[in-house]
Amino acid sequence: MSSARLLVGPLLRRIVGTSATVWVETSAPTVVHVRTADGAAGSARTFTAFDHHYAIVVVRGLTAGSATTYEVFLDEERVWPLPGDEFPPSVIRTRLADDRDQPVRLVFGSCREATPQAPARKLPPDALDAYSRRLMRNGSADEAPDLLVLLGDQVYADVTSPQVRKLLRRRRRRPKDAPSTQVVTYDEYTKLYLESWRDPEVRWLLSTCPSVMIFDDHEIIDDWNTSASWRADMRAQPWWAERIASGLASYWVYQHLGNLSPDEIEADPVYAKVMAEQDATSVLREFGARVDTESDHAHDTERWRAVQYQWSYSLDVGATRLVMLDNRCSRVLEPAHRAMLPPGEWSWFLDQAHGEYTHLVIGSSLPWLMPPGIHHTEAWNERLAASPHRITADLSERLRRLLDLEHWAAFNRSFEALAALLRRIGSGPRSVSGDRIGAGPAYPAPASISVLSGDVHHSYVARARFLDGQVQTPVHQLTCSPIHNQVPPGLRPVMRLGWARLPSAAVRGLARSAGVPRTSVRWRKLGGPYFGNAVGTLLHTGASAQVTIEGTTSDGTLHTVVQTPLTGTSR
Repeated sequence: MSSARLLVGPLLRRIVGTSATVWVETSAPTVVHVRTADGAAGSARTFTAFDHHYAIVVVRGLTAGSATTYEVFLDEERVWPLPGDEFPPSVIRTRLADDRDQPVRLVFGSCREATPQAPARKLPPDALDAYSRRLMRNGSADEAPDLLVLLGDQVYADVTSPQVRKLLRRRRRRPKDAPSTQVVTYDEYTKLYLESWRDPEVRWLLSTCPSVMIFDDHEIIDDWNTSASWRADMRAQPWWAERIASGLASYWVYQHLGNLSPDEIEADPVYAKVMAEQDATSVLREFGARVDTESDHAHDTERWRAVQYQWSYSLDVGATRLVMLDNRCSRVLEPAHRAMLPPGEWSWFLDQAHGEYTHLVIGSSLPWLMPPGIHHTEAWNERLAASPHRITADLSERLRRLLDLEHWAAFNRSFEALAALLRRIGSGPRSVSGDRIGAGPAYPAPASISVLSGDVHHSYVARARFLDGQVQTPVHQLTCSPIHNQVPPGLRPVMRLGWARLPSAAVRGLARSAGVPRTSVRWRKLGGPYFGNAVGTLLHTGASAQVTIEGTTSDGTLHTVVQTPLTGTSR
């Protein structure tokens, strides 16, 4: 009998062809085996860091176009399914070998506080719990998502539950002046994932639906990397070095490692170092600190290519390409170079955005298209924050932090660069270099382009209209947030007002008067805003695309609040 227990997981992560990855955390070093009902299997020994033990198992030999149940063993003791578990069996579903004509279903959302037994505050029912319960009831393979896309704030390091706060109060050895209700150390971070991912419905969902993730600010702290002066102020805090290193190291272990394909895992330099050590604590501690420091040089293209660890990634599901972007860690924050992505990573993004696919999906934790009134406010604030007049710049910086003015609109260079890229891709055949005639292969315009986002604690669908050039492809902003959180009631009228024509025009005029250039794209709302807890579904069938956003009712079920086609309409 194994001395190890299953603490967290299994999480079914990437499915690539006839291989799948399964992530687990165990209570002691062990060998993890995953075996399926149709004979596919995989094994991996755990790695150890900070007295915690993890494994990511590659299951090979799956049958294309099949659905098979699986079990997890530690050494030779079965630990999953749990004894007496009444949930349906966990299943690995593969796609057909030639799957480009198969429908693709992406379920997405962001911002989920855990659902402990004694919540710190009353929140509406958890949309991920509700989605999981419906999937259990229906049990239809046609409704199962091909991918669960979690767009940030999977855990909240700075907003903790009563249970976690109780644990923090008992801890004697914490960094000096550490916030009493916030996690700081790696071990404290593990309690957040334990609390969130052992929610029974969510645990089952993550064990049977493949998932990919990206961080937003609350995995570290609210307003993470808002500006260069913000970084300087945080580094002056005696507990910050521990917090940022622990947050990034734990994110790599719990979230990022599972975003990678089996080949990418084997090629990852951090994974190789971790597996080479009996105790990888020092490896991950150094990694977390180094990655944060590297972003100080993000504007330096050559240095970035040499040293920067990349959190962004890309994958294909059938004829759909998903490119997930890091909107937080690698920001360029120097006012003269401010950008969402450093130059080297932007070049990588350009390469990934071109290719043979029918639908392009960009995962961005922060919405590209915000309510217009809010967009122009952020652009105005960015312009004033770069003022040569110190008082104006200082006041604008304070306003930036106070109102969280740090979305794409507050990085105008990146906002316009993304607009130009999507206009170029959606305007017809172009080569990889972006030219109509070039050395690389020419790719046709995709059937749809969607930007999936969260962060803003309300949900909406908006369509972009480019002011120059004929764009064949419909381009949409699809925002679904929160999964389990809420917007303070006092802010809801402000967010609604952000969509109103006259107030938006007034703020746009204010931004223009400050020297903000005219945007190259306009957009209008097709659905929302919806302020309840919600989960979104993006469905691609052939050349058609449709989005559905479902909110939770008081009894914890889902109801449709927005459903709209994204193709085949001139709206």
